[in-house]
Amino acid sequence: MKRALILSDDRMGHLNQSLAFVKYLDISYDVVSVKFRFRWAKALSYLFDRMGIYTQMLFDVQISNEKYDVIVGTGSATSYATKVLAKKLKAKSVAMMLPRGYRYDFDLIFAQSHDTPSKQHNIIEVPANFSYVEPKGVYQAKKSAIGIVVGGDNALFTMSKQRLQSQLESIVKAYEGYEIAITTSPRTSDEVEALVESYGFDYQVIFSQNPINPIPDFLEQCESVFITGDSTSMISEAVSYGRSNVVVLPLESKEANKFTRFVERLEHEGYLHIFDGTVQKRNRKIDFKAYLKEVDL
Repeated sequence: MKRALILSDDRMGHLNQSLAFVKYLDISYDVVSVKFRFRWAKALSYLFDRMGIYTQMLFDVQISNEKYDVIVGTGSATSYATKVLAKKLKAKSVAMMLPRGYRYDFDLIFAQSHDTPSKQHNIIEVPANFSYVEPKGVYQAKKSAIGIVVGGDNALFTMSKQRLQSQLESIVKAYEGYEIAITTSPRTSDEVEALVESYGFDYQVIFSQNPINPIPDFLEQCESVFITGDSTSMISEAVSYGRSNVVVLPLESKEANKFTRFVERLEHEGYLHIFDGTVQKRNRKIDFKAYLKEVDL
């Protein structure tokens, strides 16, 4: 049986994409963390990659088993190490996101459409982040239900308490009589968590108090799931699993960016609806496994 080594930069959204890849292929795997040794080592790795120099001197990683068929990494912090270890272990190299700044000479690259990847034989364009969703049974709807997933600020978006409150009021009004389940996330501010808690929804997870993930259960059981537009990972999960309608709650941003392009493209293709005060039924789902049919590792 083939075996994969997943290199993790300890960002859960990145790791989940690598895990989805190996789970859809149904191959065994190990996960190890990889980190650059110095602040300037990442910058040097771009130069080394262009020069064809591949050395473990730039990063730290602990590997106990050296028999792997494929090395998988997601995110720029794993790209150079993926190449180095693939060459050392005579394994295939797989990047789960477009490895900007590095040469695109991996054996296989999955590139999201909003990154406008170039057309070449080893790049497979996908509409969203690879996701493999597994319900955990932490939430059980007792009647017709909707789910709400609240994120927080990131480098491109600001979450306004006032705007979110207005969105929540509209949702509550539109779904009178439904069970409402809601969860916050690691990025949710104290102010926004206090707002969420003030509603006394039928089911609520305040992540800072109870760090569990009910989102897969929402996708499996809720008629519609509302997700704030700050996380491509959460949205990717929603448009690839279950039967729920997916509605994205837009956040404030100074200008159009890759997140807005990502969501707008998915809306155009019928996977979701961007909330504008109305709710539309959009529940088309991405079959990520179909993108692996011709993959030969």
